[in-house]
Amino acid sequence: MARHLSELTGIPWTSVDDICWTPGWVPLPHDEQITHFDALTRTDAWVLDSAYGPWRRLAHERADLVVALDYARWTSLARLLRRTVTRIVDQQEVCNGNRESWRAVFARDSLVLWHFTSFRRKRAEMRAWEAAASGPPVIRVRRPRHARVLIRAEAARRQTAGRPSS
Repeated sequence: MARHLSELTGIPWTSVDDICWTPGWVPLPHDEQITHFDALTRTDAWVLDSAYGPWRRLAHERADLVVALDYARWTSLARLLRRTVTRIVDQQEVCNGNRESWRAVFARDSLVLWHFTSFRRKRAEMRAWEAAASGPPVIRVRRPRHARVLIRAEAARRQTAGRPSS
């Protein structure tokens, strides 16, 4: 969704994994992540595909809009599993030469396990952002179909805005 919004708006998109993970799935040290995202979020316009770790608060405080994908647990899990299996089978690079593997799927720090342990907390956080009296407006997208509608509506709005009036 971040990539689509970037393409529509012309606002640069940053893949967070490209910044936070170095080759060999070694995380960039937290202070370096904060330095990078501090500089990025001070620019005029930016799109992130996620916000996590030690700099999440920074991104949220400086955002003009948050689009939160709050899909049902099983929808989210099914998409994660489909994406992971596809990347493993096709040997797709995720970021910085890193690839997913069957070993990683079943590891103690597995992304699939992380999904189960973080889902409820992340959902509560999105809902708290949406309900907060301060902070950026939040568009909470509950179904993939709604995300597609949102993208199509923005594309149509931009196309209409670009037409000369008759």
